[in-house]
Amino acid sequence: MAETPIRFGILGCADIARKQSKAINLSPNSILYAIGSRSLDKAKKFAEENGFPASAKIYGSYEAVLDDPDVDVVYVPLPTSLHVQWAVLAAKKKKHLLLEKPVALNVAEFDQIVEACEANGVQFMDGTMWMHHPRTAKMNEFLSDTQRFGQLKAVQSFFSFPGDDYFLKNNIRVKPGLDGLGALGDAGWYCIRSILWATNDELPKTVTALHGPVINEAGVILACGSSLQWEDGKTATFHCSFLSHLTMDITAVGTKGTLHVHDFIIPFDEKSASFSTICQIGFKERALPSQNVVTTDLSQEVCMVRELSRLVKSIKENGSKPESKWPSMSRKTQLILDAVKASIDKGFEPVQVGA
Repeated sequence: MAETPIRFGILGCADIARKQSKAINLSPNSILYAIGSRSLDKAKKFAEENGFPASAKIYGSYEAVLDDPDVDVVYVPLPTSLHVQWAVLAAKKKKHLLLEKPVALNVAEFDQIVEACEANGVQFMDGTMWMHHPRTAKMNEFLSDTQRFGQLKAVQSFFSFPGDDYFLKNNIRVKPGLDGLGALGDAGWYCIRSILWATNDELPKTVTALHGPVINEAGVILACGSSLQWEDGKTATFHCSFLSHLTMDITAVGTKGTLHVHDFIIPFDEKSASFSTICQIGFKERALPSQNVVTTDLSQEVCMVRELSRLVKSIKENGSKPESKWPSMSRKTQLILDAVKASIDKGFEPVQVGA
């Protein structure tokens, strides 16, 4: 007997929702069940173009999706300024949450979302897709290997892409009333998460924004960077930008080895993603880095949906508690993001990261 799939509803018709709709369709334990938009015609068009089954519910409001008793999970790809409103309401309606990043404009808003999720026993997960690619688990193995990698000493992360004139003037990511965190919230989120991932989710003691951020006339960050410092001497730096060539790099340096990955956001080859490692090499030795290839039949988006659906199914059918590591990761990422912004606002002074 076939298992009952987890039923997803989507709030809004954002472009990124097209990718997630495809992932929900391809995941073996989920189904596209409902779409809601402020325009019924827009919702119908979105469903037709993105593979929704004929039985899918089409709604002319976000509220209608949340009021549908058969919707298990709500995917929220709305502008960041709307997250706290709709994510809290979804949780109160007992809907599990897949929330696009950045999760909120600040950690105080995110805490409202988490409190609502905890009070209503629903699972929270943000849309940081690369965390779910099987390559990430293999890279974890290397970073955890004290014989080959040793102890982590430094991390560098870089995510940029060149926005064209239309993007830089009209995209929601450059509008203060929609996604006011700009490149820091969009691209910087990934960089910060990669640093936390490499440090086993250990928060730094201080964050210091780098001089020279690029800020548009509306006050939204288009490019910026930061350094992070830990009490034990570890350091990290990142740069994020809407103004530079597409670059998606992580470098993690240990006492005995180094890891490099050049496409951590979206693998150049989704089904055959790679990373390089090099170990125990000094100036006198000569050796090529080892190329490590991880194959998969499912994209990282599908892996994310599959994992969330598994967690939701366990809660529904077995009475399991929501997995706490996902909101914890999101909150730590938001804390560092807030600290970077605070450092910029304070003239690039070091800012202590709160708990």
